[in-house]
Order: sequence, then C-alpha cells, then structure tokens
Amino acid sequence: MIQFSRREAIKFGWEITKRNIYFFIIVLLLINGVSFSLFFLRVFLENKNVLFAFPLSLLSTIVEAIFALGLIKIALKFYKNEEPEISDIFSEYRLVLKYLLASFIYVLISGLGFFLLVIPGIIFSIRFWFFGYLIVDKNLGVIESLKKSWEITKGNTFNLFVFFVLLALINILGFLALVVGLFLSIPTSLMAQAFVYRKLSESLELKNQEN
Repeated sequence: MIQFSRREAIKFGWEITKRNIYFFIIVLLLINGVSFSLFFLRVFLENKNVLFAFPLSLLSTIVEAIFALGLIKIALKFYKNEEPEISDIFSEYRLVLKYLLASFIYVLISGLGFFLLVIPGIIFSIRFWFFGYLIVDKNLGVIESLKKSWEITKGNTFNLFVFFVLLALINILGFLALVVGLFLSIPTSLMAQAFVYRKLSESLELKNQEN
C-alpha cells in the first residue's frame, strides 16, 4: 500500500511558504484583486441589465479555472525546485475546457455520493481530488485524469481524509488570525497538497515499474 506522511507534507508546505512568502502574497493579491473586480463588475452590470448575468458568470468561472490551474502549476514547480513566475498563474489557460469538464463530472459524482449516502460522497471527493494536478502535470484527458486520481489514492482514503481535515483547520486558524493568516495558510495548504500528489504519483509509478 502506498502511504504518505501528513506531517511531512504540511512541514514541506510551511517551509516553501516561509521561503517564498512575498511571491505568494503577490499571487494571492492578484487573484483576489481580479476575482473581486469581476464580482463587483457583474453585480453592477446585472443591476443595469439582467442579460449580463450569464456571460459575466461564465467569464468568472473561466478566470477562476485559469487561476486554479495556475496555482497547481506554481505548486508543482516549487516541488521540482524550479523557480515559478507570477505569469504562471495564467499559463495553463489552454487546459481550461478540459479542467471545467472534469470539474463538472467531479462535482456530479461527489454530489451524487453525498445525496445517496454521505460517506460515499466523502470517499468520491477524496479519491478524485487530484484530477486537476494530473491534467496540469501529465496533460491527461477528462476521464483519464479522474481515473488516475482514483488509482493513485488507492489505500489512502482515511489518510487523505485526516490530511484534508488538518488543512481545513489550518485555514480556519489563518482566517481567525485577522484574515492575514490566510497568506500563510493557503500557500501552505497548496504546497502540502502538491507534495502529497507527487508522493502518491511517484510511488505508484515506481511500483508499476517494479512489477
């Protein structure tokens, strides 16, 4: 069974965040600045004409997807000891359609699991979580990324559940620390997830090579 250390993952995330705190502050300010600007623009224009609602919502969804992919790209670069750039936050725009389709399926499957029985919903949410990393890292397709996420997380459902609970608690503490703590907790969580993804992915690749 492939395992990973939650403590090691969070420690890795914290160390990377401390060494690159100014970079992460700029990235988070940029993301939030654009997101809030789009939100207020949407509210303003929707009050003028309801026809603006759909195109602006679609634009916001696309921009948020680009940011999500960009953050994954940045996290994977840090893991590989590469030097990311601010522009990386926009670099994976070509993968947006693939990512949005995979996200839709992910939400559909997880939502169905929660609707039927809560526990299957939690399991599906955890096991399919890394589809975005696989799209960015391996350029996998929509279904392939979800299948691969299920494969690399095999045997780690409970370990991942506890890991994500810990990350949630870290971000709650970040929010309570006058909100500014989120500039530490969010990058720490991001890097910890990248660490876990790479450990699970690399371990499975090594196991397959040995077989």
